[in-house]
Order: sequence, then C-alpha cells, then structure tokens
Amino acid sequence: MSSKTIVPASLAAHGAAGVVSPQVGTGDEYLSAERCLELHRLMVRARVMEERTIKMSKSGEGYFWIGGPGEEAFNSCLGLQVHKGEGPAYDYLNLHYRNSATLLAMGMPMLDAIRQMAMRVTDPHSRGRNFPGHYAKREWNVLPVSSVIEVRHTMAPGTALVQKRHGGDGVTIVTGGDAGAAEGDFASCLIWSTIPGREVPVLIVVANNCWGISTAACSVHSEKRIIDRGRAHGIPGEVVDGNDPVASWYAIERALSWCRTERKPYMLEAKVSRLYGHSSSSGALRVKGEVDCIEQFEKKLLALGILEPPHIAQVHETAELEAEAALEQALQEPQPAPEDVELFTYAESAVDAVYPGDYTGLP
Repeated sequence: MSSKTIVPASLAAHGAAGVVSPQVGTGDEYLSAERCLELHRLMVRARVMEERTIKMSKSGEGYFWIGGPGEEAFNSCLGLQVHKGEGPAYDYLNLHYRNSATLLAMGMPMLDAIRQMAMRVTDPHSRGRNFPGHYAKREWNVLPVSSVIEVRHTMAPGTALVQKRHGGDGVTIVTGGDAGAAEGDFASCLIWSTIPGREVPVLIVVANNCWGISTAACSVHSEKRIIDRGRAHGIPGEVVDGNDPVASWYAIERALSWCRTERKPYMLEAKVSRLYGHSSSSGALRVKGEVDCIEQFEKKLLALGILEPPHIAQVHETAELEAEAALEQALQEPQPAPEDVELFTYAESAVDAVYPGDYTGLP
C-alpha cells in the first residue's frame, strides 16, 4: 500500500483559499465534505472490524460474535456527538451490543475490540471475560453492556437524575433495538423519565432493524412507529433513516439539543439494516436485500465528486491492514487465568473481615 494519501481531485480543488468546501445534502440539510470523509472512514473501519471478528468466530480465534454491521452510519454520528468524559458533567452511555461504531467514533482503538473477541486479559472492557461488543469504559461514562436486552433502560433514568441534580447539560443516552422496546424495562424507562416535575434528560434511541433474533417486529409491535410509545408520556420523538449519515447527524443533533436544554427525555427511532443476521448463532451470513449504508454513502460521494474509486479502495485497505495487525497482536497476548473468574464480582467493603474469602458478599 502506498503511504501517500489520495485526496479526491474535486475536494483538493475546493480546498483553495476563499472557496467553500463541497457539501453533501439530504433534503435541506447538509454536511461538509470533510465531515463526510471522516464519517466514511469511521464507517468503513467499523465494518471491517466486524467482518474480521465474524471470521474469528468461524476460525476458532473467537467463539461467539454479535455486532452491528448495518448500523455504522447512525452509530458513527452518535459517537462523534457524545460529550465524552467521566462523571455527571458528561454524557452517560447505556449502549447496546451493536454499538461498536459508536465506540470507534469516540476514539476506541480497533485493537481493544479485537482483544475482547479473542478473549485476552488485555481487553480493557472486560479482561476477556465478556462477549464481543460488550464495552465498559469508566473514563467515558460507558456503563457495562449487558447481554440481557433492555435492562439498561431501567438504569438510564438513575444516571439522568444525577445529571439533572448536578446541573450542566449532561445527557444519559440509552440505546436498544425494536425487540427490546416491547419489554417491560423499556416501559419503565418511559415512566421513570417523565414523573411530573421530575423529568430527566434521557435520549432513548431505538435502532429498528425490524427483527428480534428471528421474530419480525411487525408480529410484535402494533404501533406504526416505536416513538409513538412515548406519546402517552409526553415524550417527543423522531424517526430517521439510520442508513443516511446526513439525516442521522441532524436527527441526533436535534435530539441531544432537546435533552440538553429542556432537561427532559426524547426518543429517536433509527431505521437501520441487519446485514449479517442476529449473531454467529444464526450463521452470520450476509443478508441479501438489506440496504448497505456504506455502499449507499459511497455512491453518493462518488456522484458528487467528493470521493474517487482509488480513495475508496485506500480507505478499505487501510482499515483491513489495521484489523489484521490488531488480530496479530491480540493473539500474542495472554488469556485470563482460571482463577480470574472470581475477579470483580464483589466490591470490597468494611465487612470483608467478617466474611474472609467470600467474594459473593453478605448472605
């Protein structure tokens, strides 16, 4: 691979002093070419990482895969707009296991996701003890991702309440799928976020790919739009094409702005694709007929002259080299020891002297 970065000719021409950079639009909303190139690179990195971990699940380098191919456009836009930091002054994230692009956009190295897939003790999210995509990062307020869907929705109002009491504009972001929106925990989030006089700033994101494992959403949901679930609670909302980065960017911007200024909940439903099925348990084969947000975005950028075929090839090749290098490094790192199974299951306290060696806590 050449070390020289290929810059599309049209973008280079527009980069001259005093000339406005080209823009990419959806309806009457536009993003700069520079922002779109950034989003494209993030989307490709996320896809390549996911496809590499799928191969790991099939080759024995990992044993189970679940992730978010098809959600890269929306999740990259979300990650770039998070107020990242630790504590109630910043955004809290209760994420889904399909939010890998969100973490990459926030700055997570691809290597850390590969480490989790390879079950290495160097995995900073779980020390190789959890499924892939189950992130946790205290410095960024990323709460541990749970395999049990929607339980995070009952936790979200708690961190949002702390943020409202603290002051500032911190928002709690909770993400999930259309299947989880039919569960009781989702309803609990709507109720506890809208107690009269005690509303809290929760951004409720539903990534609607129309499937819950093998159950079609149309066989579960009677409402036409999942955001309509919030109407009884006075929660405003919007449905957005989650495969369109421009539309997603501004929908997220509007949603976060509402939560930051009104200090009340908002619901955002992103219509996304599920390109490799539910998980490796269902084979993780490419699904035909689903919209591919990356292919769709690349066609748009090519038509506008913002991207050229050699530049697209370079972005994909660079991401693939990064994924291969990450895998090579991760496989050289140690796995957790059997005795590590008892780590981090019980928080130390003053009563430990009464129950020495009992890591499960009080009876």
